[in-house]
Amino acid sequence: MSESAFAEHEDRWILGLRGLTVTKISVDYQLSFLLESDAWVVLEGPCRLAQGSAAGDVPQEMLDPQRQDVAAALALFGAKVMSAVAFKTGSLRLVFDNGLHLNCRADPSFEAWQVTGPGGWRLVSMPGGELAVWTGSEATKAGEDG
Repeated sequence: MSESAFAEHEDRWILGLRGLTVTKISVDYQLSFLLESDAWVVLEGPCRLAQGSAAGDVPQEMLDPQRQDVAAALALFGAKVMSAVAFKTGSLRLVFDNGLHLNCRADPSFEAWQVTGPGGWRLVSMPGGELAVWTGSEATKAGEDG
């Protein structure tokens, strides 16, 4: 397996996006990032964009795709993904080579985000924080016994 392989761990999924560059940003009622290799990150709920670590008094911007309040996300164009993690609580964390961190939490009522990646896998943050996970042709729910 390569360093950027899609892999499940006890409390999270490592998404196979490491090293991929943001090549397109789209805005409607969602904020979408196209990455190399036809990978997509689609944000439907509010997210935090921070410079450096999300801890402490670092500058943070709230992104709200529903209101098209996402101008700060333009700084991600051309950035390379250094880390991409989907937590089994429904949160998503992306770290970029320009020092920006994108953090999205699960929404109690709606799908907050979804990511599709190389090889056909897909994760969706379901209402309330459960992850729906598709690996190849089989759909599974993260955390369920198979």
